[in-house]
Amino acid sequence: MPRTIIETREVCRDIPIKEGLLFPRQVGVLHAVNEVSIAVHEGETLALVGQSGAGKTTLGMMMLGLIEPTSGEVVFEGQDVFAADTKFRRQFSMETQLIFQDPLASLNPQIRVGKSIELPLVNLGWDKERRRERVLELLDMVGLNPSHHNRYPHQFSGGQAQRLAIARALAGHPKFIVLDEPVSALDVTIQAQIINLLKDLQARLNLTYLFIAHNLDVVYFLSDRVAVMHGGKLVEFGGCDEVILNPKHEHTKELVASSV
Repeated sequence: MPRTIIETREVCRDIPIKEGLLFPRQVGVLHAVNEVSIAVHEGETLALVGQSGAGKTTLGMMMLGLIEPTSGEVVFEGQDVFAADTKFRRQFSMETQLIFQDPLASLNPQIRVGKSIELPLVNLGWDKERRRERVLELLDMVGLNPSHHNRYPHQFSGGQAQRLAIARALAGHPKFIVLDEPVSALDVTIQAQIINLLKDLQARLNLTYLFIAHNLDVVYFLSDRVAVMHGGKLVEFGGCDEVILNPKHEHTKELVASSV
């Protein structure tokens, strides 16, 4: 049986709805994520799909320890993330990473890209020479010229910038990466290149992905299993063939029909 890297156990995230400017009062609750339980297995890509506002990104941020659930548990390699001590949380923050939709928004425009990639290694206490070697290795690994480490983010195209973001995410040897719409802002040709790169890196490094997306064609190509969210709830879950080619839930059928 596949080993579970990370799982959620009936996690909920409630957001209070308030009215009034001077004396706001709570008039309701938005259930952004509502009792969702999923497990992500080592070395797989689990796609999380659904319309905007379905709760996909909120769930992903909870799995990274960035948003605390109102109730339920996030368990990483057997440890409850939000009940863990500082030492575990520090290690957890290195072993889990996030790749954004817009790479330029996640790269400091005033810092050379080599320094941006190097920052996680500074936090790990690596010496300067070892950090430099790792940066050059990572640039080569993602298909960029290592000599470009002295350039600034604006000197790279969108596809190159996403490669830089991937390199930085890999710096500290993570096990689990959340990919939040990582190719939706790229043209089709570049999308294919980045998807192929992600698949290659996963095979080489035994990475585990949570892939948040809405493009079911990309999901089908990259993912092993699919979780469909609607209104904060998990409404369908299974293998790609099962969910995308033979959907059961009405919302999943709508997503499939809209992608044709």
